[in-house]
Amino acid sequence: MQFTRLKLKNWRNFTRVDLALGERLFITGPNASGKSNLMDAFRFLRDIAKSGGGLQEAVTLRGGITKLRSLAARRDPNVEIEVELKDGAGENATVWQYGVGLKQETRGMRRVLLSYEKVWKNGEQILNRPDKDDKSDDLRLTETHLEQITANRDFRPLVEAFQKILYLHLVPQLLKFPQLANRDAAGEDPFGVKFLDRLMETPEKTRRSRLKKIENALRLAVPELQELKDVRDEKGIPHLEAVYQHWRPNAGRQREDQFSDGTLRLIGLLWTLLEGDNLLLLEEPELSLHSSIVAKLPDIIWRMQRAKKRQVLISSHSSELFSDKGIDAEEVALLKPHGSEGTEVKLASAIEDIRLLLEGGISMADAVLPMTAPPSVSQLTFLD
Repeated sequence: MQFTRLKLKNWRNFTRVDLALGERLFITGPNASGKSNLMDAFRFLRDIAKSGGGLQEAVTLRGGITKLRSLAARRDPNVEIEVELKDGAGENATVWQYGVGLKQETRGMRRVLLSYEKVWKNGEQILNRPDKDDKSDDLRLTETHLEQITANRDFRPLVEAFQKILYLHLVPQLLKFPQLANRDAAGEDPFGVKFLDRLMETPEKTRRSRLKKIENALRLAVPELQELKDVRDEKGIPHLEAVYQHWRPNAGRQREDQFSDGTLRLIGLLWTLLEGDNLLLLEEPELSLHSSIVAKLPDIIWRMQRAKKRQVLISSHSSELFSDKGIDAEEVALLKPHGSEGTEVKLASAIEDIRLLLEGGISMADAVLPMTAPPSVSQLTFLD
């Protein structure tokens, strides 16, 4: 199932967003413009839908509705997220729409309440809340039907699509030094603390097949590497082990705590791309990687996602990544802050200046990235 549109109202940096989505989307913009917050709208829906989660926990994890509501919100302060998804292709495709609006109690416990929750299937509305039961019992509005098995039967495929959304921003230091993080924490693992556990929980045949593919890729990116495999130590803790070329027997054998940051991030990226067919959110995948490898990432991601029929959203500032000639203007979302009015989001194809530059032969990197630079950045060199 693929997301085809995202609409936001008063969500974090954004007062209004209406964004068409294809098989992949590259998100860029100035620092603090809201790239992570744009992706977090999808994670928020996942957190509501996941087992043991729910609306109240999803809001609490983000510091409450006052942290979610855009500072630029004025007359109508409700927070709203709406998405459209397509399941299948052609005339037989099923089109789903889900929308949720949030508000806060004006007195009492100041709980988060639904201002609305709506679902459409092929244009027919199958859920419209608040309904008569909600109006007779306000407590019902503290929960979505999305999170209730007994209430979401008619749109279960939508629930499952939300639950499978995956976010990755692997932090190599947390793999090298696991004592720095709480490995027993429940919920999402966005920074890869339990990446090796997830890897080892994969059925052996599938795990070995994926590691072999990753090993073949690493031999090109890390020429000294000869072999990559999974092992457990005497305490049963999972590790990755690589053999590097060395003149002394066994001296070239290393575990993940000795890998470079770039090697670990590349392993995490490749494994995650091979792992499923759900929406994948990648934040700055170019970090710690050599520029020559970064330049190949769009093509690598495209080939692997096409094989899985998978949708990928990627945030980045990298000129090497955006220099890929296969990136279309319909695949780039540019974020532009407007102070007290919040951040504007537009596809590059909808911005005339960018479109003219691209038609003139300028690369996507040279057309888009200069628009993300702070206007006074040159003055940094004059700081005393």
